[in-house]
Amino acid sequence: MKENNNSRRNFLKKAVLGTAAVISIPEILSAAMPPAKKMKTIKLSKEQTILFQGDSITDAGRNREDTGYNSARNLGSGYAMLAGATMLNKYEALNLRIFNKGISGNKVFQLAERWDKDCLELKPDVLSILIGVNDIWHKLNGQYDGTSEIYRKDYIALLERTVQALPGVKLIICEPFAVRGVKAVDDSWYPEFYEYQKAAAEIAAQFKAIFIPFQKVYDEAVKRAPGAYWTGDGVHPTLAGAQLMNKAWMKAFE
Repeated sequence: MKENNNSRRNFLKKAVLGTAAVISIPEILSAAMPPAKKMKTIKLSKEQTILFQGDSITDAGRNREDTGYNSARNLGSGYAMLAGATMLNKYEALNLRIFNKGISGNKVFQLAERWDKDCLELKPDVLSILIGVNDIWHKLNGQYDGTSEIYRKDYIALLERTVQALPGVKLIICEPFAVRGVKAVDDSWYPEFYEYQKAAAEIAAQFKAIFIPFQKVYDEAVKRAPGAYWTGDGVHPTLAGAQLMNKAWMKAFE
């Protein structure tokens, strides 16, 4: 942790002196994301509902007692809120409804347990899911005995259930990510974590979903600033990390 703090301080000191590399989110995304001509996109229509689902990275401190939409109170303080604000500004004439139902600590099977209420009943036109970090993290700390194959099986079952109930839903599958060497994320995560990421990518292809390669985005980002600039613990994004994720996620609509 001390080393991470020192690297961040050194980076900020260099930035003040004008000697640090310029952080350019467009350049990061250009290097990490598929070319525009190769990336599928979603065309939005009036009165559509967009739903963010996942764990604490999506939850981001939202007020879970607030069942509404389109406000920071119910969207939290992370990438989902930033993306929601971007969408409401960019598509102001469409009267979109944007929900965040991420819950801290969730794994795939816990999404399934609350799926009827927190997804299917909302009838989203666009469903974005970011899940997987806890499926390995909680295994490593002894709170869960799952595997990458259980993750894959549970995820496929969840999406099969979803497309059966909502045959027209547009899916966005976000890659679970971690920044190695920052606090919680050490060598014990690897190579196993790669299997979860591989599963997410293959599931996205199976269900013809748009895939957001967050790991590649963060890998490019740490070439320009220390990992602790983008995430405080290797998993949860800082404000800069949340904006990075917002910009990457919005590529699904460009």
